[in-house]
Amino acid sequence: MRLDKFLKVSRLIKRRTLAKEVSDQGRITINDQVAKASSTVKVGDELKVRFGQKIVTVRIDDIKETSKKDEAANMYTIVGEEKLNTEENLF
Repeated sequence: MRLDKFLKVSRLIKRRTLAKEVSDQGRITINDQVAKASSTVKVGDELKVRFGQKIVTVRIDDIKETSKKDEAANMYTIVGEEKLNTEENLF
C-alpha cells in the first residue's frame, strides 16, 4: 500500500493530500529511510513521522484498504514519541 494512503486510512494524518505534502517534505521515514508519498509500506515496517516539535514512531501491524474509526487504531502500534528541542530543528 502507498504511504500516503496508509496514513489516511490509519488516521495518523486526516487527509491524503496532507499526508502527501508531509511525506514529500521529508518528514517521514520508513525503517530509517526517507520516504516519499508513493513509497510502499508493509506489515512490520517502522514509520517515524515528524509533527512540528514531536517525532512519533509507529510500527505497522495491519494494512486494510478501508477502515472504520475504531478499527484504524488497530492498524499500528505507537513505539515511541520524542520531543525535539528548538536547537535540533536548526539545520
